Amino acid sequence: MKKLIVPVILAGFVLGLAAAPGIAQQAQQPAPQKQQSARVTIPKEVKDALNAGLPTRQGRQDIPFTIFKSTYLPAQQAFYIILFAKMKNADLGFAPAPPSQVADVAAAPGNKLRATFHMFLDFHKMENGVPLPTAKEVYVPVTMEQDAAGYDAAKEEWYSVGYALLPGDYLVGVAVTSADLKKIGTQYYEFKLPDPKDFTKALETTPIFCVKDIKNVGQAEQRAALHRGMLRWSSLEIVPNFDHVFSVGDPFDLFFTIIGAELTAEKKNKIEITYNVTQGEKVVAMYTPVMYEAMLVSQPLPIKQTVTITTGDQKRDEQRDLSPGAYTLNIKIIDKVSELSCIKKYDFTVK
Repeated sequence: MKKLIVPVILAGFVLGLAAAPGIAQQAQQPAPQKQQSARVTIPKEVKDALNAGLPTRQGRQDIPFTIFKSTYLPAQQAFYIILFAKMKNADLGFAPAPPSQVADVAAAPGNKLRATFHMFLDFHKMENGVPLPTAKEVYVPVTMEQDAAGYDAAKEEWYSVGYALLPGDYLVGVAVTSADLKKIGTQYYEFKLPDPKDFTKALETTPIFCVKDIKNVGQAEQRAALHRGMLRWSSLEIVPNFDHVFSVGDPFDLFFTIIGAELTAEKKNKIEITYNVTQGEKVVAMYTPVMYEAMLVSQPLPIKQTVTITTGDQKRDEQRDLSPGAYTLNIKIIDKVSELSCIKKYDFTVK
């Protein structure tokens, strides 16, 4: 099999990372957003609601929502925590958008629905399992539009919001409020951001996921924003595969970054990754090792296996789609500069 490569859409992005300073001299991308001023405050009534539920992590349900997952990616001297939330359309106050407020000038009045609300992030450092006073407050103004045709009030959509933080253990209180602050929903979520200094003698990766779609929009996000149906990291818009379930023909594109790899004299990484797929103890697919010069990995892999067909005294190899079932992708990472290594696994299902 010929060597697989990073998609063209990321080529310029990856080359840009290789030349810039960053975390532990290896997480080299620009900060995904400008740090907001420490003077940013959460309105008193919202802060009171967040503080009321903080000891027990008991959320308030004026506007129901759930934080169901998180991931993180590098940022300058920090990590970019991305929170994923689910919210129902009916709870966000969608209403016909006035003609002057319709973003699409070609759309006729009444064809768009618009929701305006607020999100607040209240980050606390954790010490011995106890949240300390607020470390960072973030305000996220939100305006969402949907086509009136096909709008489903009962539909639950997923959203993402991200922010750059230094390594540590955190508890975040998240509030979603109506525009007039009369309705306030709250939820709480704990997470840990690793310290790259802990990986001078070991390799690690950010959480590994597959992407359904990825696009470089050319400009880094400058402040925290709420995104529907995708996550934003620097200039990339990414639609992840949350459930690890794939059908024949679905993209299988791994996405993660490597922590702890050293640089060559040319300020590049020299990382070898070997992939194979197993079902139980049986290896069903193997791939040619891939070399990387940057810590960012966006790697497409064909979900296929090689089958040897015997006809009489002749044999031939044939590529076939994996049969439905549960599989494990095994990922062996070797830093050719330091000779450090690690092994990761990604479980998935073919249906």
